[in-house]
Parts: sequence; structure tokens; C-alpha cells
Amino acid sequence: MKIKLSVMMLLALALVIIVACAPAPTPAPTAAPPTAAPKPTEPPKPTDAPKPTTAPTVAPTAVPKPTDVPKPTTAPRTGGTLRFGQNVADVGNLDPHYATTTGDRSLVDMVFNALIRYVPGDGSKFEPDLATALPEAKVVGGKQEWTFTLRKGVMCHPTEGVPAYELTSDDVVYSLTKSADAKRSAYAGEYTGMTFAAVDPYTVKITLDQPLSSVLFFPKIANYSGGFIVCKKAAEKLGADKMKTNPVGTGPFVFKSYSPKEKIELVANDKYFRGMPQLDGVSFRYMADLSSRELGLLGGQLDAINGAPDKAWVDKLAKSANVQVDVFGVGEVATLHFNPTVKPLDQLAVRQAIAYALDREEFLALVGDKVGGNVYSFIPAQFLAGGLTQAEVVAKGLEYKTDIAKAKKMLADAGYANGFPLSMVTSEMTGYRVLYESMQAQLAKVGIKADVKVVDHTTMHDTIRKNLNALVIYIAWRPNADAYLTRFFHSDSIIITGKKPDTNFTQYSKIDKLIEQARFETDAAKQVTLWKDAEVQLLQDMIVYPIQYQNQVYARSKAVDYGHELKSVLALYPGITEKTRLVK
Repeated sequence: MKIKLSVMMLLALALVIIVACAPAPTPAPTAAPPTAAPKPTEPPKPTDAPKPTTAPTVAPTAVPKPTDVPKPTTAPRTGGTLRFGQNVADVGNLDPHYATTTGDRSLVDMVFNALIRYVPGDGSKFEPDLATALPEAKVVGGKQEWTFTLRKGVMCHPTEGVPAYELTSDDVVYSLTKSADAKRSAYAGEYTGMTFAAVDPYTVKITLDQPLSSVLFFPKIANYSGGFIVCKKAAEKLGADKMKTNPVGTGPFVFKSYSPKEKIELVANDKYFRGMPQLDGVSFRYMADLSSRELGLLGGQLDAINGAPDKAWVDKLAKSANVQVDVFGVGEVATLHFNPTVKPLDQLAVRQAIAYALDREEFLALVGDKVGGNVYSFIPAQFLAGGLTQAEVVAKGLEYKTDIAKAKKMLADAGYANGFPLSMVTSEMTGYRVLYESMQAQLAKVGIKADVKVVDHTTMHDTIRKNLNALVIYIAWRPNADAYLTRFFHSDSIIITGKKPDTNFTQYSKIDKLIEQARFETDAAKQVTLWKDAEVQLLQDMIVYPIQYQNQVYARSKAVDYGHELKSVLALYPGITEKTRLVK
């Protein structure tokens, strides 16, 4: 009994001590302010991040270091696979140095990086990518040098026979040398007079025989066309043929599989230097038929699609409760190129008659002024220095305002009172097809019988590069006036026979000196004047007829957050990055 009593006394004493020593009661968790613990449903929105405009693109020391950039991990990963419907029937070429179509460009943009990049969603600004900063040029021994310091720890994607490995200056030099080689790149003309050297594993030096301003140089080494960096070991292992359908880069998404004429599957790169992507992957669907893409989006089988550059389509989709329609730049420019090797297009009067027979307003009605606008010179004055405004071409008598009577008289005077036949192909893509069909109807008014055959987009590109089209309507964006003029009208760029064949469908060679003089002109005002002089020459010779610009039109489920504001994207799609997410 004494033992039991002692135990009871000890327990009572311990209880008293515990109560006496216990801390004062803390507020219950429900009493804590909501801001004390951010909820998973309240991650920082893309617009809350420091905007690119705060980063100067002139002095490299002012550019934020990679560690200053908000990481995707600041918001909980959403996961999921984004199903993306693109307006093309099948893959063309996923070697980024041959990726010329919208379908190919948009996919390689997710797989590859470059030394520098256009700020996601805003193609008017640059920021570092594989490089740590935007460099300033130095002149050494009469030549211009640009030196880039590479990020450390950037990993090349693994592929068959080649495990993942760290990207170094050897990869960068290999890639840029490839871009400059006409036998291995469609963009070789952009790199004439450049040499590339690996100073050490993380330093690359690019030397130019002729100095260029950053305005002209940066686009050549940015994430566009030849600027994409391929991984040397993978490129050598795969070879040119396999690279067409098996892209290997350093970007946020890794190639997984390709199903011909159906889809390409990409998966998140868990070693991406900017952090693990929000998405688990991207299912890139090849769907040339607009109705199929539209039904897929509205039915929930697709998350985002390439739309139609058409006001009626934009207005229709905008009425859908769960759909967001995006209309954004850059405005690709549609122009009509004459093939002077096809008679009677070798006659100036005939080309001018065709110009007078065409009606820009009739073309514009196809897309609507919400989506596009008229252009009056090959370089779009609305977007780039060097273009001619409507007032400027009117003042010079080069507007070629629609005049059917004048067109008929000019054709009659040239010996073609009853017109003549022309044959050509067009892409199945809506933006191309409707322009060709409208042109066909307009030319019929003056007796010209245009036979237009619709083919898949890749076949169209192949055909027009073989000099088989009498008339070529081409829709394209280039980052500056020099790129426009060089790639379409310098003699080196003439298809088939040029030193570096590209997109000179007109086989024109009369403005080479103006292009080259403007390229190396360091006075900005004089440079613009030279570009405008070249434009005037093109209109006087009516070798190209400017039609319109077309903004990009895409639609998405409201569950899709691209991770950036859409202003302009040179890859011609909204831009899917490590920050893109699906909001459930």
C-alpha cells in the first residue's frame, strides 16, 4: 500500500511540474495571417517576375547573372503533358540549321539553346542563354572580336550511343562552323567572313573580317536559324539523316519519339540549367487540317493549337468559354516573287501589269485588320528600319495601286492581250493557300490563267527551291533589313546556282553592292538610307510585290499558362519554355 501511495504521489508531483514549466499557449494555426504560408494555388505569376526590360542589353556587366533569375522551383510543379497541334502535315527537318518552316522552327525552339536568346515573348530584346552575358565588341588588328563566356554545367541531352555530357566551347565552335558551311546549313550566308575559336573550355571567340553593329550581329548567334547550338558528339554520331527527326540539344525538353505524320513526343529535361520544367513533356501533333485542330481544342484533346490568320476565325474561337485566342507578333510578311526564267515574266512591263492587276485590300480582307495589314515594300516599315511607308512609295510613283484597265493595256502592248498561263504549287497551310487562290482569281480578271496545285508544306518548300514555280508567294520574318535583303535578293542566295543558295527565288543580282555597303555602314542614318535605296530598286524593277503582314494566331485552353506575356516571338509560335504550365 505504501508503495502504491508513493507512486501516486510522484505522478501527481510530476504533473504539477510539467504544468508549471510549460510555455504560454501559442496562437492556433488558424489564427495565423494567410500570407504567412503561400498556398500552392497562389504561385508567383509570370507577370510578377522582373521584366526583361529591366535588363540593359548593351553593357554586359548590367545583365543579371543566371543566379539572379527566378527559378521555376519558386512555384510548385504542375506537371502534365501539353498537347500542341501545329499547322503542318509532318516533320520537315529538325536539324536546327535546316529548320525553315513554322512547324520545324517551333519544335527545335524547345530542344536547343543559343549563345544568347530573344527574351521569351518579346523578340525585340536579347538576354544571355548559354553565354553568361551579352558581350561588347573589340577591334583587334583591324578585325572585330566578340568573346563569350559559357555557363558551366550545361548538359547535352543523351541520345542513342551518346550519354549526356557537359557542353563546352568545342560544341559551340563545331555548331557555328556547321552553320557557316553551305553543305551543312541553310543559313551559311549569314556567317560569311566569320571565324570561330575555342579559347578554353568555357570561352568562345568569334572574329569578323568586317565589323557589324550588335543590331546585325546578335541575331546571327541568337536562338533563331543558324544560331542554335547543336551538340557535337550527338551530331557526329547521328549524322545528317538521323538529325532530321532526332534533335539533340540542351533545351528544356528532350526528344523521346517520332511517329511519322502523327506526332513527336518530348519529355522534360531534368538537368536543364534553368531548372526542371513545369511540364512533364510536350506532345507535338502534326495536324495540317484546321478543323481537326479546332475540334481537338474545343473537345479537350488538345491544349493549344496554331489557328488561322483570319478575323472570322479569331472572333468565333474567342466566344468559346474555355479558350484564349492569342494574336501577336512578329508579323510575317507575305510577298509575291517573280521568276524571270519563266516567259513572259522576263519582261518588266508584264511584271508591272501583274502588280497593277493585284489588290492589297482584297488580300487583306482574307485575314482582317485584327490580324494583318498592308505593306508597300519588301522590308515591313511597320516593324523594321529600312522599309518604305505607303506615303514614301506614293511619292516615288511606286505604289502600284490597283488599275485593271492599265494592267490590260500593258499586257496588250507586250503582246499578251489574251493573257497567258502560269503554273505553280502552294502549301496546304491556310495562310498560303488563301493568298494563292485570291491571286488566281485576281489575275483571271486580266486574262492570266494561274494553275495552282495544293501540296503539303514541305513539298512546297522543296518545289520552290527547285525553280519550278512561276510565281512564289512567300511568308517570312527576318530579324533585320540586312537579313531580308541578303537572303532574298543577294546573288549569293540565288536558289540552285548561288554560292550559298537560300531564298532568292527571283534570281536577282542588281542590289548586291547596296546590300554590302549598308551592312558595313556604321552611321545608322546612312545605313537606313541605303536599305531604302535598295527597296526602291526592287520596286522599280517589280521583281517582288509586297502584299501584307500577318500576325501569329494561336488558341489555347485557359488552363495553359505560357509563362510570359506574348508580344512577339521569332520562332512563330507562342514559345514553350521551362516556365510553361498547365493550371488545373
